[in-house]
Amino acid sequence: MLAVDPQTVKQAPDLQAFGLTRGTPRLILARFYKNALIDIKLEAPFVLIRVADIPEEGLRIGDVADFPRPFQDAAWTLDNVSLTVDKEGETVFVRGDLAARVPLQCGRCLEPYVVAVRPAVDARFVPSPATRGEERELGADDLETDLYRNGLLDLTALLETETTLALPMKPLCRESCQGLCPVCGGNRNVTGCACETRAPDPRWAALKDWAERTR
Repeated sequence: MLAVDPQTVKQAPDLQAFGLTRGTPRLILARFYKNALIDIKLEAPFVLIRVADIPEEGLRIGDVADFPRPFQDAAWTLDNVSLTVDKEGETVFVRGDLAARVPLQCGRCLEPYVVAVRPAVDARFVPSPATRGEERELGADDLETDLYRNGLLDLTALLETETTLALPMKPLCRESCQGLCPVCGGNRNVTGCACETRAPDPRWAALKDWAERTR
């Protein structure tokens, strides 16, 4: 649950003043992103925090129910979330961890499977330069810094980003996956294959070696 004063946290559609609020892009983004291109077809609820309302002791977020639809893809599942949101001046720190399950397709046998990820969250946010009415050149530290706009921090976007970054670059249903037969295309994990394979052309040896390394 959100361990903050109930007066700080609001879920009503009244956007005059809120700490944590739910809504739709049509209700919230249209109000604060007046010059942005808005996809009005997006109707998924998301969670925003008003930075000015973050108390000195910070916010604690530990209930999956606080995120009605944490991911754009409804097939993704948020199993657990434990975050703290702290503020130092205009800089906001979000730390903690989450657990999620994401359906993927194996890169060898092409069968669907579900991967469980538990990314650690350690994010730093600063106001967008456009929000501050200034332009500046990015420094080395800025490459590890995210931005928030109009005093609003989008926690739903953070969950999706952290989960996406935790996904494997080479999805495998299991390390021992035998993949598909290059001759008949059968799944070698399901049934044995008696197909004969010709000796490889030595001219393709370098490419074969690269393919084995990247599997």
